[in-house]
Amino acid sequence: MRDISVIIINYNTSKYTVKCISSVIEHTNPMISFEIIVVDNNSNIDDYNYLKNNLPNSTNITLHRSNVNTGFGGGNMFGAQFANANYLLFLNNDAFLMNDCLSIISNYMDAHPEVGVSTAQNYDKDNNHIISFGHNKGIRRLLLGRSFLEKKDPKQFPRRKKKYKNPVSVNFINGAFMFFRSEVFSKVGGFDTNIFLYFEEMDICYRIKKNNYSSVLVPEAKITHCQGASTGVSKTISKEGFISYLYVIKKNYSYFKYTFIRLYYCLTFITKPKKWFLLSLAFTGAPLSKSLKQKQTINFIDNEGSN
Repeated sequence: MRDISVIIINYNTSKYTVKCISSVIEHTNPMISFEIIVVDNNSNIDDYNYLKNNLPNSTNITLHRSNVNTGFGGGNMFGAQFANANYLLFLNNDAFLMNDCLSIISNYMDAHPEVGVSTAQNYDKDNNHIISFGHNKGIRRLLLGRSFLEKKDPKQFPRRKKKYKNPVSVNFINGAFMFFRSEVFSKVGGFDTNIFLYFEEMDICYRIKKNNYSSVLVPEAKITHCQGASTGVSKTISKEGFISYLYVIKKNYSYFKYTFIRLYYCLTFITKPKKWFLLSLAFTGAPLSKSLKQKQTINFIDNEGSN
């Protein structure tokens, strides 16, 4: 068994994936026993071939292709089946290690068995500090706003825009770098594959907390995160995020909270013309039947390139 399995999803962004892998190799202490598992989530043939032909030739790096795009959670669960390590790092391909994150965070979690998952401090490509964690998006967050909650109860709602020096417990961590204790990831059932994209981290960190483990930002570990590079920004992506959000609320919280939040968005979207494209989803409850997951097709190609 290795110390750490690093799982990276590629979807039509193979140049980012190759750069991401290089950053792991460059910054990781050679005394750490790690493997890199790359999952190609049904990219187009040119992107897949670029990835296959440019991966470092190493016994601890493997490539596995899914013939269906199963989304973030599904792709990571597909990759997790090949992992055999004490810790699992799910790393976005648009996130690049700035220092020896694997050693820093594994050492921290070795010393803190109550922590189920942790993340690194995020920076943008210009080395500016950016948000590394979030607050559960419930009724108080919607009605009062983040700033009010952070001032009123900083222990439960630590300031997201603050650059931290010491580890801090948070509601949920950024999905770009999710470092799990393997036994905890297994205990809570891993990612919910009903979610195609977004809010997977809010969901799984909620389940981790229910199992009496915490989610922690370890700021000594640092990554550069090119936000949005792996998914892009569009109305389609915004709709998918809204579907995932309401699903997570309905799944994990009371029916009253779900109904209130759904009504809140119905009323606010009516007053915001730029959000009218989300209005029908709010009225209908954003069913999973509208998810991009239901629109994926099987794309068989030569899979001999998998190692």
